[in-house]
Amino acid sequence: MNGHPELRNHLDAYLAVREALGFNDAARKVQLRNFVEYAIAADGRWPIDAQLAVDWACGPSAVRAPAGQASRLSTVRRFLCYLRASVPETQIPETGLIARPQRRRPYIFTQQELVSILDAAAAMRPRRTLRPHVYVSMIGLLASTGIRAGEAIRLTSNDVLLDADPPRILVLETKFRKSRIVPLHATAVEKLRAYVQLRQQLGYAGLSDLFFMSEIGTAINYGFLATWFTRTARQLGMLPSSGARPPTLHSLRHTFAVERLTQWCLEGAPVQQWIPNLSVYLGHVSPVETYWYLTATPALLVTAATAFREYANLGEAQ
Repeated sequence: MNGHPELRNHLDAYLAVREALGFNDAARKVQLRNFVEYAIAADGRWPIDAQLAVDWACGPSAVRAPAGQASRLSTVRRFLCYLRASVPETQIPETGLIARPQRRRPYIFTQQELVSILDAAAAMRPRRTLRPHVYVSMIGLLASTGIRAGEAIRLTSNDVLLDADPPRILVLETKFRKSRIVPLHATAVEKLRAYVQLRQQLGYAGLSDLFFMSEIGTAINYGFLATWFTRTARQLGMLPSSGARPPTLHSLRHTFAVERLTQWCLEGAPVQQWIPNLSVYLGHVSPVETYWYLTATPALLVTAATAFREYANLGEAQ
């Protein structure tokens, strides 16, 4: 007899619960429905056993690398934990059955490198068009706030509150369906105000509700921006060290997080207590993603170790 057809109903209920909790499972839905059909077609494998889940995760897939297999198994494992409440005989694969490869270190920009990229954006031709000013302002915002490029692209004029107290931007319904308030530094506010004024002078003010727009009032094309950024960084000689990622648009977000953590370490701040706050600020789904920066960046590790050693020596002196 084929696998239990009610498995589809269990999956629908599981996805409904996840959606009610605010998770965006568009990609996982496809994977889980694929797994359910695989399980139903497996003769005599009901209730589901752990080996079935492993076979599916490691089977034919568009993503055959260990990272993809581990991700697939993790996705189905969460569903099986839910299923076990209704079908107690369900087996759940142990964690760590498929090793996840170590994430490569992020590229961290120096201040001079950021200045060089901004200068290159300002020098884009034709200069008397909107695009150079959009790229300069958007890259500056990404570097100073750590928000995602997609979040910046979707900002409307109503989301950028430069005259509020304190000045801030509203990042609405973004990744993982989270909304958050991101305060702006005074220097960022000054630059953004200059951009707004220049946009008005060039006659683009009423063309679109978007804060950052193309010459015809549409949203900035992420692919064009990301390609220009990566190519420009490479042309300026920004090459990754061994084992690190090459510089990309997302590296601005990594740089912001590492600089913030480094500054906290230098100031002797309670980093462990403040990391959850930084996690919320960055829009991470959990502090685990933020903690990764503490181990992924050698320079930050050295700073943290030095700060801890000074703290320990102070304790001994007392």
